[in-house]
Amino acid sequence: MKRVSFLCLCLVMVMLLQVSSAAAENVIPAPPEGNLRYSITVTKFKNEAGWRGRWSVGDGMQTVMTNLLYESGWFIVLGDDEMRKAAMKEQDFAASGRTAQGKKTAKIGRMTPAQLLVRGSITHVQDDTGSGGGGLSFQGFSIGGSAGKAEMNVTVYLVDSETGQVKASTDVVGVSGKRGFTVGYHGGGLGGLGGNFGGSEKDNVGKALEDAVGQAVLFLIKQLDSIPWEGSVVMVKCDKIIINRGSREGVVVGREFKVGAVDELVDPDTGEVLDSEMTEVGTIKVTKTKEKISYCAPVSGSGMNKGMSVFPMDR
Repeated sequence: MKRVSFLCLCLVMVMLLQVSSAAAENVIPAPPEGNLRYSITVTKFKNEAGWRGRWSVGDGMQTVMTNLLYESGWFIVLGDDEMRKAAMKEQDFAASGRTAQGKKTAKIGRMTPAQLLVRGSITHVQDDTGSGGGGLSFQGFSIGGSAGKAEMNVTVYLVDSETGQVKASTDVVGVSGKRGFTVGYHGGGLGGLGGNFGGSEKDNVGKALEDAVGQAVLFLIKQLDSIPWEGSVVMVKCDKIIINRGSREGVVVGREFKVGAVDELVDPDTGEVLDSEMTEVGTIKVTKTKEKISYCAPVSGSGMNKGMSVFPMDR
């Protein structure tokens, strides 16, 4: 009897260790204090796998990834194509003169541009699930989890919106049955497809999709160190220097930046920017932040002017 009890205890400990390990692997880490953020948007993923269900895997991938990027706190997440088109439609309607005009009226030319674009393709979906009860809802349809498992192969691209060049790409394989991804400091599930996407009652293809999205977001976060972060001086008045980056971009009081003039090296044949060189004139420290701007004081150097570029000191 004692031997049986000991074996049972060992099995329980092994299971707890497996659950703990899975939980550790599937956590999006919290961004460090003062993390500098980039604006990003997710385009619809192409369904090249030929999978057809009662919901669209391409729409689902876009919805869940947008949600997880937002919850992660690492990025300034912009609306997807449909959201932005709806916003532009409202701006056009307001500009037509048919609405009441005021400070809060939607204005043309105020939309935040995306520095980074995420796009991709779903290249393979294997679903060994039979029919079952409901649990996952998307665009008015309800589908449910049942026995079996699913696997989803996804190729993800990170694109520089200015140049259109692919900055990084990866292939991920999402598998159902894994513990769902959570966000480091939120600790909750993903709400992307209706209901609690971090729960257990959902379609197995949805579970595989969630796993693929979590892996993709971790990959995107790892690319940030290789992407230059830049701002500009918008005003210089005595010892007060204002830059066009604020709390929205993760700028905090005490952060230091180097300031200088940037010369672009342009290919005379193609017009493409080949590289840039900065002539540093000094450094500044943030004394106050607002949502989109920061007030700074000079630390060293002189000759800082409007239009000069600012770069973080530690990058």
